Amino acid sequence: MPKRDMNQTAFDVVQRASGEVVPEPIDPKKQAAIESGRKGGIKGGKARAAALPAEQRTAIAKKAARKRWGG
Repeated sequence: MPKRDMNQTAFDVVQRASGEVVPEPIDPKKQAAIESGRKGGIKGGKARAAALPAEQRTAIAKKAARKRWGG
């Protein structure tokens, strides 16, 4: 895809917002994959946390904090 400047991007946004350009429909197979992936992502963290013992959850949280804050 070629680079677009700010004016081209703004023009595209206005066209889409006004309904002059209709976005391409998403392939049903891709749409199903997007929805199922989202569902799994929403459930994943909670399910993992429920399955881990408190000591492991604490260790994971400390490791994440060290990575994020550089401690």
